[in-house]
Amino acid sequence: MSETTMTRLAGRMPGLIRRSDPAVLTAFGCIILLLLLGSLYSRSFLSPEYLLQQLKVASFLGVIATGMMLVILLGQIDLSVPWSVATGAMMACAAAAYGPVGVALAIPFGILCGIAIGVVNGLGVAYLRIPSMIVTLGTNAVAQGVMVVYTGGFSPQDSATQAMRYLATGSLIPGIPNAVIIWALVGAATVFLLTRTGFGRAVYGIGNRERAAYLSGVDTRRVVMIAFALAGGLSAFGGVLLAGYASKAAQSMGDAYLLPAIAAVVLGGTSILGGRGSYLGTVAGVILITLLQSILSVMQMPEAGRQITYGLVIILMLLLYGRAPASR
Repeated sequence: MSETTMTRLAGRMPGLIRRSDPAVLTAFGCIILLLLLGSLYSRSFLSPEYLLQQLKVASFLGVIATGMMLVILLGQIDLSVPWSVATGAMMACAAAAYGPVGVALAIPFGILCGIAIGVVNGLGVAYLRIPSMIVTLGTNAVAQGVMVVYTGGFSPQDSATQAMRYLATGSLIPGIPNAVIIWALVGAATVFLLTRTGFGRAVYGIGNRERAAYLSGVDTRRVVMIAFALAGGLSAFGGVLLAGYASKAAQSMGDAYLLPAIAAVVLGGTSILGGRGSYLGTVAGVILITLLQSILSVMQMPEAGRQITYGLVIILMLLLYGRAPASR
């Protein structure tokens, strides 16, 4: 690289930094800080193998947080994530028990179950005008009840299919887990959807001011319903991947992903009021949450201490930049 080219790049850097979202820069700064802190407790913390394993673990949360971001950009919230995840995983595993056809359709069936939950959420929010917090909490309870009836209150006996295990644990490209590739593909599709389509512009418009978006000709109800359906499908897909990773589904497997999914999106700079945020910030938030969980494990902190530290860090970071006002 010539000296002239390096001079031009150096001259552009301050402008690029000024145009960057401070929340995204803060999140990446915290990621670097956590990496350095973790290396003080374990030499293997910065090894490529360990970091790749953490990225693999982050991929499951990343897929789920992608759907959560779509909903939060609308100025809404999805509290049905726990049992959307569990339903997708359990129904995919259940389908596998019905012969070769069931095995072939297991993954699509699990995702469709999540989409169905999302459609119910979207209908309630968009057409019945029920607050998203209420309707998604209700659908989460209904999904929980249906799954408990299906399993009889016990852990399901169905196992994940070979395809589910391969998606979650295999490596199509040597050295790169399939889960990471899937997250990258989901992320690329989401970036395209939000930045290059009318649907994406409508999502941001509704999040900023729904009435103005409606008066400008946007079918706001359809956009909201589609966003919730996508969120439900992505949550269920995350559950399918988790079932493949664990080789089976579990009733409580989605419980640990509600708060991290919301936190990852907001910590990445997406306004909880809607209308502002980038997918790069969500990626940073997911990695930050994953590393925080990892470093608490490396420090061998008791479970109570982990929960306290985890919650305090999230609250602190939300106070720093997660409450920036959005135009309504």
